[in-house]
Amino acid sequence: MGVFQGNFGNANGAATFTSDIGSSTRLATSAPFAKYLQEAIWQTSAFVQSGILGLDSRMNNTVGSRIELPFFNSLDYTEETIDSSATWGSNGAGYFTTQKTSAGTQYSSITYRGFAYAADDLSGYQTGEDALAHVRDQMAEAMNQKLTSKLVSQLTGLLGPGGPLAATNALDKSVTTGAAEANYLNAANVTEAKYLLSDRADNLTSIAMHPKCAAYLDQIGMLTFSTSALSTGGAIQWGGGGVGVSSTAVKQFAGLNVVTDSQLPIRGTTGEQEQFVCYLFSPGVVRTGQQFGLNIESDRNILALQDTLAVSYSNLMHIIGTSWSSGGDNPTNAALATAGNWSLAYDPQLVEVVELVVNSPFGGTVA
Repeated sequence: MGVFQGNFGNANGAATFTSDIGSSTRLATSAPFAKYLQEAIWQTSAFVQSGILGLDSRMNNTVGSRIELPFFNSLDYTEETIDSSATWGSNGAGYFTTQKTSAGTQYSSITYRGFAYAADDLSGYQTGEDALAHVRDQMAEAMNQKLTSKLVSQLTGLLGPGGPLAATNALDKSVTTGAAEANYLNAANVTEAKYLLSDRADNLTSIAMHPKCAAYLDQIGMLTFSTSALSTGGAIQWGGGGVGVSSTAVKQFAGLNVVTDSQLPIRGTTGEQEQFVCYLFSPGVVRTGQQFGLNIESDRNILALQDTLAVSYSNLMHIIGTSWSSGGDNPTNAALATAGNWSLAYDPQLVEVVELVVNSPFGGTVA
């Protein structure tokens, strides 16, 4: 790197790391660091651990700015009646008419993202005793958040208002004012949402929700119940001093694995009650890959007494049965969240993701 007569600072002119990073950045550029970081990203991703997000080898080491994922269409053959005549069959000639197996295709656009940090020798920020582990863990958590934000944008484009799945794979049980239990994340609403996929409802195994929805599940798990009278037919009521649930951990609900993330959308206009967007997924319905591996580079800016660290990566995140239909590639999150950039490759009931919008007693009003 040539001598740069300037200072890599943030918007306030301050550096971000300490001189400890000098050694860490050198370690960070090594192959082991990149490998550890990639593993840490996957190990800490709730979307991966729940089975929602899965690696697809077809999406790795590709060329171009988008990839094509061809698929066979569902088999829907025409039955032909057989008899002993010379005229059976749909062709009336006494033999089967061969039918064509059809295929379709879907597209996923590759995104290229990255970031850089600079650190001057006099910075007061401390990385801890194990600088490499500290930087690795910080980056893994931050990169997971960015990947989740990208996925949420994509789901918004597909299932949000105007999206190609909005009319078929989305259920809104929320209200703008006066929300009650019928509008919350309950078993009845989840069941109704699942059966938007008809006989494929049981393929949905995970649900992603905002923490304020998870808080409601915690609450109803801690409430106690009893009968109003110790007699047959006594009414069941909450808070009567009966049996309670001691564990407040929410890991499964209505038979679904629970993923909690504060980046999930909250809808509504100013003054309305918050409307929380939840998503139900089948295993591996979101596929991911990378065109090139995670790149981590560092250098020394001697005139500013700074170390610099730059990270770049590519990523594809594809929901099976949908297709990127925009003319451009390398989309921003705003482009991913735009309904007009998406189309369907499958029949909607074959796209195994559903949106459920609810309220929560822990929600406030939209500012």
